[in-house]
Formats: sequence, structure tokens, C-alpha cells
Amino acid sequence: MNSKEFHTVRGYQLLDQSKKLLTSAMEDYLEMICRNSLNEGYLRVNKLAELLNVKASSASKMVQKLGELGLLDYEKYGIIILTESGREIGKFLLSRHSTIERFLKLIGISENLLIETELIEHNISSNTLENIKILNDFFEEKPEIANMFEEFRTPRRMNNLD
Repeated sequence: MNSKEFHTVRGYQLLDQSKKLLTSAMEDYLEMICRNSLNEGYLRVNKLAELLNVKASSASKMVQKLGELGLLDYEKYGIIILTESGREIGKFLLSRHSTIERFLKLIGISENLLIETELIEHNISSNTLENIKILNDFFEEKPEIANMFEEFRTPRRMNNLD
């Protein structure tokens, strides 16, 4: 292999970032807005800040950026409403999160599940994500194989990895 093909993790992120419209932080905000506005159709900036554990001023700045990208409509320190494209991207982000979380549960991850999911979701290709979704579906349709895997990864076997 040519050494020019290898990069640091940050190098790959920078290469990928040039292809992406949204930063990881923007994705987190959009995902949270979508998740929490599904029932009522809107979310307030102060509630968004609370959900993401950030200051209202930080949430307001990010909402403004997402608004400039045409992903949502908002009133300063007021109501946030997703546009059609914002809703579409938000639903994809929710689906991506769910797919990764399901996969991690399948392989026995329970401790720090949210953290693990968050760390993976921004750094996964659409091809890998689609194949994980297929694997999730396979295990769901073939519970006997999922059970065989669970037996295979017993704590005794896990301790052999140390």
C-alpha cells in the first residue's frame, strides 16, 4: 500500500468534512431538535440548551447557523421549527443513532452506551452504516443466531481476551 493512503483519525475527519454540509456539533443539535420536536412540531431554544447541557447563548448561535443553512426556522430565544430539509436530515440522524445503538447492544455493549454511540455516529461511512443496519436486521430476523452469538461471547470468553 502507498503511504499516502494512510491518515490520522483527524486527517480522515478533515477529508470527510470537506464532503459534509454539517459539523458533528451541528448534527448533534439537529438530531436533538428532531428528536424532541416530533410530537409538538417545535422546540424552544432554552429547552434545547438544557437537553444538550449547553448555555442558551451557545444553543442560540448554533440554531442561527442551522437557520442560515435553511434547516430550521426560529425566533431569537424562541421557537425552533424544522424545515422540510431539516426534518429529512434530522430523521436520518435519528436513524443513524438508532442503528448504531442497536448494533452496540447486539454485541453486548451496555456500559456507556450513549457515549459509545455518540463517538461512533459522526465517524461512520454511509456504506458501513448500511451494512450495520443489514446485520441488525439479520440478527433480529434470526434470533437463534443472535442467541448463539450471545453464548459465544460469555463473560468467560470475554475474560480470555485480557
